[in-house]
Amino acid sequence: MSSIVSDRQFALIDGNAFYVSCERVFAPRLRGRPVVVLSNNDGCVVARSDEAKALGIGMGTPYFKIRQPYERAGGIALSSNYTLYADLSSRMMSIIGQYSERQEIYSIDESFLEWQGFRHAELDRMAFELRRQVGQWVGIPVGIGIGATKTLAKAANRLAKHHPDFRRSGVCNLSALAPARLEAYLAGIAPGDVWGIGARWAARLAGLGIRSALDLRQVDPAWVRLHFNVVLERIARELRGVACLALDEAPPPKQQIISSRSFGRLITALEPLRQAVSTHAARAAEKLRHEAAQTRALTVFLHTPPFNVSEPQYHPGVTIRLANPTSDTLALTAAALRGLLCIYQPGYRYQKAGVMLLDLAPARGEQLTLFPDDETGIPERSSRSALMAVMDRINRRMGRHTLWTAAQGVSGSRPAEDWRMNRGKLTPAYTTQWAELVVARAI
Repeated sequence: MSSIVSDRQFALIDGNAFYVSCERVFAPRLRGRPVVVLSNNDGCVVARSDEAKALGIGMGTPYFKIRQPYERAGGIALSSNYTLYADLSSRMMSIIGQYSERQEIYSIDESFLEWQGFRHAELDRMAFELRRQVGQWVGIPVGIGIGATKTLAKAANRLAKHHPDFRRSGVCNLSALAPARLEAYLAGIAPGDVWGIGARWAARLAGLGIRSALDLRQVDPAWVRLHFNVVLERIARELRGVACLALDEAPPPKQQIISSRSFGRLITALEPLRQAVSTHAARAAEKLRHEAAQTRALTVFLHTPPFNVSEPQYHPGVTIRLANPTSDTLALTAAALRGLLCIYQPGYRYQKAGVMLLDLAPARGEQLTLFPDDETGIPERSSRSALMAVMDRINRRMGRHTLWTAAQGVSGSRPAEDWRMNRGKLTPAYTTQWAELVVARAI
């Protein structure tokens, strides 16, 4: 099979141990140390540095099981600082987007680019420059994989981050390799490590004698479709260098928006639940406005601890239909609180609450009811839209919770959040809160 040469090339840029790298930007003391980032309520490991991986720390491991030996080995655990990660992701994606007119932001730390009309040497130079600029301007180390298809770019990215031939440079261009070298690298990639192939497919493929990405590449795609489906056939064709997956520059509109968190302690009283539900309604409404969308329905739900058999179980939910589509925080909060009153039962200890917005549609061209909606006391839709726009602008500029609804509770200059999740190892919001900015002092 000839070397893959194409006028169109894809690049996948991926942040290395992204959450950990974000923390290291503002805390150099973490560099070279085993570091893990924990999930909500400091429960499980969701990100690991290479040093933590070398200690055998697995993804998803409950932290309480490893805490003592891990800390004895000099390991550091941190709470998830989602505000910091989102901000650094936005900065990183902005820089990456300067290198191509076509960009697909695939996840918080991954982005595809499409390049056309460049020689392989030029692609390599751009990749190295991109990696240098992200590292210098944002402080995040990235791996870059280049291939004739998105699947090959994913495979190249994996090699760039993990294979000793590429790990030092952080860039792997599969399209520039001779056929024998390309096939040798693909032979070292298990089917389960190919983008889009899960554990079940990997097991079935192994049972059929397909034990590497090279094996799948060499199989007749028609045979793959016959024994599996068109999705795996496309993956097989992509491994051959036939582009079947286009760049998705505009992500599809969201079908629903969920805001939910587990509590730091079990809640029995109604007032903390009201504050939690009001906060989730406000967060969901802010996301909805960011999407330039509105909702016609929302669901409110509560959960008791599902894995604690000693606790009485109760997992209610109720859906509230709205007379008019809206993205108004106060209207959605009022509806969510009505739903909470419908499902709340005293005597249970609740672990989690949430709000889910359903039946989303673009904000423009909505169809209203014949009669005005007087349930929320909103006389002027235009004035309330202006109020929400001002509220969002102030919170973006001055920081979250600069303005909030009274239903969320009040404690000093911030919402009460007596129900908030445990984040005892949380680092500062270095880039989004004036009071938490890094201060440089002369020695």
